[in-house]
Amino acid sequence: MSRSPARLPRIATLALVAVFSLAACGGGASNPLAHNASAAPAGTVTVGGFNFPESTLLTEIYAQALAAKGVKVTKKLNIGSREVVFDQIKNGSISVLPEYNGALLAYLDPKTTASTSDEVNAAIKAKLPATLTILDSARAEDKDSLTVTGQTAARYKLKSIADFAPIAQDLVVGGAPEFKTRQQGVIGLKSIYGVRFKEFKPLDEAGPISVAALKQGTVAAADLFTTDPSIVENGFVVLDDPKNLFGAQNVTPLVYAPANSDTVRSTLNALSAKLDTPTLAALLKRVVADKRDADTVAGDWLSSSGLA
Repeated sequence: MSRSPARLPRIATLALVAVFSLAACGGGASNPLAHNASAAPAGTVTVGGFNFPESTLLTEIYAQALAAKGVKVTKKLNIGSREVVFDQIKNGSISVLPEYNGALLAYLDPKTTASTSDEVNAAIKAKLPATLTILDSARAEDKDSLTVTGQTAARYKLKSIADFAPIAQDLVVGGAPEFKTRQQGVIGLKSIYGVRFKEFKPLDEAGPISVAALKQGTVAAADLFTTDPSIVENGFVVLDDPKNLFGAQNVTPLVYAPANSDTVRSTLNALSAKLDTPTLAALLKRVVADKRDADTVAGDWLSSSGLA
């Protein structure tokens, strides 16, 4: 996915999934090469998205929520990478974009050291051009995590990464090979939480090999992305990260300022107030694992949440 530069291998994988998923839906994207940079029609809010399934789902949620409040909405699904999409919202050819605040800030300021949601959003506001603004961030985040099985969490009474400190020396942690040498990885686990595992086992980047290693018990903990459907499917437990080892990646509306009406602002802020990480993970599971159309999943959740 496209939250951080380190996730480029996953971008390619999910981009392919997105293409086939949208084709199967039959109600989604046109060819992304056909998207042009013309301004959104007057009086219309155009909601755009990146080229991976979670972004498609969020785009549907934003678009349907706005339409339910009487906003005239069009959608541009599966546009492409952040570089392409950011240029389109900057010039007004799209009006609203479900963003990830940490990845957006890294794009705007690669040298940033902001880590908490408040720090990240303040830094974004200082870097955005005057034509763009962000609205309230959701609690929902899609970011790296230290994740364990439900059985491991119960056995060791694990709720937070810090709870591993007294026992980690006897256990194995797994992740992509680069997780061993990253600050947002083994290095940070030691320096920030004092967690020193007995061994690091190289796996894939939060993919099926990591999931299998957790299920088989060859690792006690692994790096998974917080909205990965396998977490819900397998009853895994994402450990709390109170010291923000893995920096904020909150779902955050990025809005072209001329489209930021009272209705747009109040609708998207109300949506953000109800969207948390377990909810987004469960919704994404319905799209990716259960093969449900993103527009149906979005509509069901909005209705059940009183947002549509």
